[in-house]
Amino acid sequence: MTDFAKHIITWQKQYGRHDLPWQNTRDPYAIWVSEIMLQQTQVVAVIGYYQLFMARFPTILSLASAEQEEVLQYWSGLGYYSRARNLHQAAQTIIDAHGGKFPEDFQTMQILAGIGRSTAAAIAAFAFHQTHTILDGNVKRILARYFVIEGWPSSPAVEKHMWALAETLVPASDMIAYTQGLMDLGATLCTRNKPKCETCPLHRTCGAYIQNLTSTLPTPKPRQTLPQKQTTMLILQHGKEVLLEKRPPKGIWGGLWSFPEINMQEVASVVALERFGLEAESDEPMEIIHHAFTHFKLAILPQPLQVISKTESVNQPSVIWLSIEEAIGAALPTPVRNILIKLQHRQ
Repeated sequence: MTDFAKHIITWQKQYGRHDLPWQNTRDPYAIWVSEIMLQQTQVVAVIGYYQLFMARFPTILSLASAEQEEVLQYWSGLGYYSRARNLHQAAQTIIDAHGGKFPEDFQTMQILAGIGRSTAAAIAAFAFHQTHTILDGNVKRILARYFVIEGWPSSPAVEKHMWALAETLVPASDMIAYTQGLMDLGATLCTRNKPKCETCPLHRTCGAYIQNLTSTLPTPKPRQTLPQKQTTMLILQHGKEVLLEKRPPKGIWGGLWSFPEINMQEVASVVALERFGLEAESDEPMEIIHHAFTHFKLAILPQPLQVISKTESVNQPSVIWLSIEEAIGAALPTPVRNILIKLQHRQ
């Protein structure tokens, strides 16, 4: 066993996290759900969602049998909604192709929607005691600092080098403590900002600490100006009800309920009449909301409209009228929920 692995295992057993809701189990389903939720999301944000999700979908079969809309509802607010759609799809694949049993084979895991090499390695280690290395953002940061690896870690060349290096560090035993230790170390000590190097079990041999490079490693992603997009959301209100429209299954906020969108150049009341057959009068626009995605920034102008009369013709599968209270509990993007909360406070 390398000193690198030995130090991490020893530290994790004494100082690591041992009481998270998804720990102390070998149930691959529970571990899988937690690993998907933890992708690009901090532990503190995941815990509540995980507990509610597992209470509603305690088994692969219960998840596979559910409607996608309900799965998205339990994911609403956690972001990166393709994770929920992939989780649901993979559960159905497990029922159809694997007899309802989560596959133990490492390569087979990676065929399932939403499971890549690192996620499969974590599931294999925690559920099946297999020996495969993880390489998530935390591990990349640890390796970049400890071995003084320059270059953005997610660039193809650097990532390939890190995978090869990580494979050489895997211990022959104690894979659960080692894997969890890497996660814990990156999340609690070897953090992006203000790392706690003095209490790190690796600091005596860490190249970045020795050379005073912890503030510059890992190399940040090359700066890129994100494009700015704009949209107007129609807040169609009739009495205490609002109209929501289901978004297409793929793309941004796929499958979630949202307010109808129009270009800022279009006239809101005209669109309401042409698209939904609703005669409506525009109120003063609400304050613009700014929301950032991975690849662009979105400026949302919420445009309230008071519907003069509501016809039954608007009742179609992709459109629904709900009270504001009911709407807040639906499967919504975070900006839409925030708009509804503001409307609720106005009443």
